[in-house]
Amino acid sequence: MKRYLDPKADLTFKKIFGEHKDLVISFLNALLPLGESNQVESIEYLPSELVPENPLRKFSIVDVRCMDSNGRQFIVEMQMVWSSEFKSRVLFNASKAYVRQLQKGEFYEYLQPVYSLNLVNEVFEPDVEDFYHSYQMVHEMHSDKVIEGLHLVFVELPKFKPQTIAEKKMMVLWLRFMTEIDESTTSVPEELLDSPQLKKALEVVEESAYTNAELAGYDKFWDIIRVERSLVNTAEKRGLAKGRAEGVAEARLLIAKKLLGMGMTVTQVAEATQLTEEEVLKAKE
Repeated sequence: MKRYLDPKADLTFKKIFGEHKDLVISFLNALLPLGESNQVESIEYLPSELVPENPLRKFSIVDVRCMDSNGRQFIVEMQMVWSSEFKSRVLFNASKAYVRQLQKGEFYEYLQPVYSLNLVNEVFEPDVEDFYHSYQMVHEMHSDKVIEGLHLVFVELPKFKPQTIAEKKMMVLWLRFMTEIDESTTSVPEELLDSPQLKKALEVVEESAYTNAELAGYDKFWDIIRVERSLVNTAEKRGLAKGRAEGVAEARLLIAKKLLGMGMTVTQVAEATQLTEEEVLKAKE
C-alpha cells in the first residue's frame, strides 16, 4: 500500500510547487481570479528571499515565488498557524515584489501585477461563511473601480467543502488534495487520480520518494507546529487576563525559546515569530 505525506508541510509544499512548474501553473490558474483569457501559461522561479531596503532588517522568506511570460509575479505561501500579523507580512512581501520590478529611471508603465496566494490551515474569519477571500485596491463607493497592482488571496482550508464550488473543478481538486491527503490516507479518491496534475502531485508526496533525513525533517516540522500552536493558545488565554498586546509578546518569546531549543537558527526563529533577531537572542539567554 502506498503511503503519503501531508502536502501542507514545509518540505512537501515546497517540493510540489517549488520544483514542478506544471503543478504550480495548474494551482495558480485554479485558485487565482485570473479569468479564462489571463491564464498562466509558463513560469520561471524567482529567489524566495525578498530583501528589505534596510539591510539591518531580516530577510522575508516566502515558500514559492515565480513570474510568468507576461511579467506577472506570483507568491504562494502555506501558513499552518494563524497570527494577526500574517496579513501584514503578506502585504509587505507583495508590495516589495511589486516595487522591486523597476530599476532606477525606468517607467511605471512597465509594472506588472503581483498575486499573493496564501493557504491558511486555520479559521481566521469566523464570522464570514466564505473560505475564499480576495483583496484588491478598490474605490470605497464604486467597487468596480480598481487600481491594478496587488492581488491578495487567502484560503481558509478548514472551511472548504467540495460541494460549495462544484463548478470550479480544478479548484475543488487541488483543495481536496490539500485537505484530504495526509499520513492517514489509505485510499485516494478516483477524482484525484483521474487528473494528470493531481496524480503527479500525489506521486510527489509518496513517502517512498523521501530520504530518511528528509522524513526526519518532516517529523520535526510537525513537532514545531504543535509547539507553536500550543504556546499561542496558552498565551492567548493569558492575554485575556493580562492584556492582549502583552500576551502576544509573551507568546512570541516563549515560542522563540522553544524553537531555539529544537535546533532552529536565530534567523529562522525570527522569521517564524515576527521578532527581530536581537529579541530572539534575548529569549535565548
